[in-house]
Amino acid sequence: MSGPFGPGWHDPEDDGRDGGRNGGAGPGPRRFGSAGRPRIPPPRSAPEDNGPLPDPPPAVREDITRVPAPRPPGTPRPLRPPAPTPAPVHDHRVLKSLLGAWALAACSAEETAAVEAHLTDCAGCADEAVRLRDAVGLLHKEDNLDLDPLLRSRVLEGCLGRRPARIPVPEWAAPYDAESARLDALLRDMGAAEWRAPVRLRWFEEDHAVEREVTVAAVIGHLMTVDSLVAVALGLPDPLGAAAPAEHSPASRTEAYWRGGPPEQPRSLREPWRDQAHTLIRTVSFAGRGVAELEVPYGDFTLPLRDSFVDRAFECWVHAGDIAEAVDYPYEPPVPGHLNLMIDLAVRMLPAALAERRRAGLASPPRTLVAAGAPGRSLHLEVEGSGGGDWHIPLDSPAAAASQDHAVAHVALDGIEFCRLAAGHVPPEQAAAGQEGDREAIRDVLSAVASLSRL
Repeated sequence: MSGPFGPGWHDPEDDGRDGGRNGGAGPGPRRFGSAGRPRIPPPRSAPEDNGPLPDPPPAVREDITRVPAPRPPGTPRPLRPPAPTPAPVHDHRVLKSLLGAWALAACSAEETAAVEAHLTDCAGCADEAVRLRDAVGLLHKEDNLDLDPLLRSRVLEGCLGRRPARIPVPEWAAPYDAESARLDALLRDMGAAEWRAPVRLRWFEEDHAVEREVTVAAVIGHLMTVDSLVAVALGLPDPLGAAAPAEHSPASRTEAYWRGGPPEQPRSLREPWRDQAHTLIRTVSFAGRGVAELEVPYGDFTLPLRDSFVDRAFECWVHAGDIAEAVDYPYEPPVPGHLNLMIDLAVRMLPAALAERRRAGLASPPRTLVAAGAPGRSLHLEVEGSGGGDWHIPLDSPAAAASQDHAVAHVALDGIEFCRLAAGHVPPEQAAAGQEGDREAIRDVLSAVASLSRL
């Protein structure tokens, strides 16, 4: 076969000027087919038959040499842009020496790119890089930047172990000292806009849940006005002044404060609230042991000062969690020792709360009449986790002695879940509890725990 179109075909325009490449030095003879007609190639298929035409290539502009116009005398010569700096070329020895810094993420961007490109080609360096990365993982674990909630307690314990405080903070005031300090650290990092973030407050009234949406600034104002109940009992100034209501209840004092409207600068509330907390801690530390039994009025009930400080620590932690949830920030629970004091206070308040619910017709009446100090029916409450313990709650009378031998029901709760129930953040029927025994007694006690919550 002599060509792409079969034997005997000859280009009719070939005049031999191609140097004889077609078999002759000059024009060759024309060749005809059997019918005397010159053979021509058959028609080829159009490009459109196999799909759309490709986009035409961009037009190529011919370079035109332009002669610059002459510069007038005295005109400075224009500066030429600097030539780009070529990327540094590292050999194997240099790249291998950078593996340690690369594993510690201490290389520059250019060095990191060069090392990682080298690791795709060098198996020996790739194995060494894996070993170094594993070794770096053993040096320190990845963690968030939030401080350990136990750090403050450990630092104070270490300092006091070396040099005991001349005037120590009472043990029952330590939870409030720690929780107010943790909340202050959260507030210190918040911006002005976050102080106006909506916070959802939740508590229980009788047998139904109540919610109210306020701002972060309003929550701090609420804490300050309720803390001032303790301040007034200690003879300290009342931040409400003449606007303080005659009724010594947290709700009435909070409503009186909120009626005054928010301050122009919400962040300005942090300083007076923190100063009042410092003053309370300092006052009870200097007052000595005799002040622990001083009564603090809460409207319908009173608490001794030592229990009132634990109550204030519990509410400070609960509302700090509400604020942290509003600004999408993690917040840890109290240390186990402080959490145990808070749970113990709530458990000691349960018999009176259960009796109050019976008087209001919200709980079943007692099964038997028990004399003061005599053993009666009880519920075994087991609080699990850090800060937990075991308690026996009298069911028939607050004055009855709780006896393990007369337990008719057993409830097991996680410590944090118990605190959420006592804060009104979870309804009694949804509390994750292990229950065994008298169902009516269990329902009454869990409802009494939720009734401890308040604004």
